[in-house]
Amino acid sequence: MTTPAKRSTIYFDPALHKALKLKSVETSRSITDLVNEAVRESLFEDAEDIIAFEKRKNEPLISYDQMVKKLKKNGSI
Repeated sequence: MTTPAKRSTIYFDPALHKALKLKSVETSRSITDLVNEAVRESLFEDAEDIIAFEKRKNEPLISYDQMVKKLKKNGSI
């Protein structure tokens, strides 16, 4: 048995809403499907970022200034 979809009200910028309606017609998909896919992709990217941050959490921190100096010293810039 599948979980029933939850209903929510979202207010779109008029231009974005028009673009969504056009894409919906062009792709024969509902706006709901398009928005769900976009949100799913965004959350997946966040999950990937969290994993990457976790893998690197023990790396030493370096400031921007230190990095620029290091790049200059080794001839990268």
